[in-house]
Amino acid sequence: MSIGEVLALLQGEFPDVTVSKIRFLEGEGLIEPERSPSGFRKFTHLHVEQLRFILTEQRDHYLPLRVIKDRMAENFGRPRAVQDKQELRLSRAELLEAAGIDEEMLTELEDYGLLAPVARRYDEEALKVARSVGALARHGLHARHLRAVKAAAEREAGLVEQAVAPILKRRAPGAIGEADEVARELSAHLLDLHAALLRTGVRSVLGR
Repeated sequence: MSIGEVLALLQGEFPDVTVSKIRFLEGEGLIEPERSPSGFRKFTHLHVEQLRFILTEQRDHYLPLRVIKDRMAENFGRPRAVQDKQELRLSRAELLEAAGIDEEMLTELEDYGLLAPVARRYDEEALKVARSVGALARHGLHARHLRAVKAAAEREAGLVEQAVAPILKRRAPGAIGEADEVARELSAHLLDLHAALLRTGVRSVLGR
């Protein structure tokens, strides 16, 4: 299931739950959805039951997350520290080694919001960012120079959100799946457009 489908299953019982709330619980390490090769979260019915458990404990017993996490371990077992081969989960030391960067550069990347760990682990996208910035740094371009790139990516994500919002508002059967597919397609087109415009700009700089 997508995060939107999970939200639709939970909102009847927990009207205040939001996508941001689910992402926060993931960031705190209480749930660990897998991700598709394109980066979309993939939830199972087990994740839905875990979320129901968390939200019930918060609503009915006002428990802090650290206590809920211990109770979840008793009911669901400890979360896997490492996912399968398709789901990369690197520690800080492993990311530094795999990306070929130092602690100072990683701290800078996090300070400028170019990447962030989830439950103290770094995924495949974080590794790609770290490697790319490491390569750019060899040419004098550091994280502080790349804020414009991050801002552009956020604006493009906003365009995708704007395009799929009417689909999600319909709340018709299959709307979430349709929005997911549209988001993937738009993301691919925006990546192609961005690459083409960048190539054109570079040719102009070189006077070609």
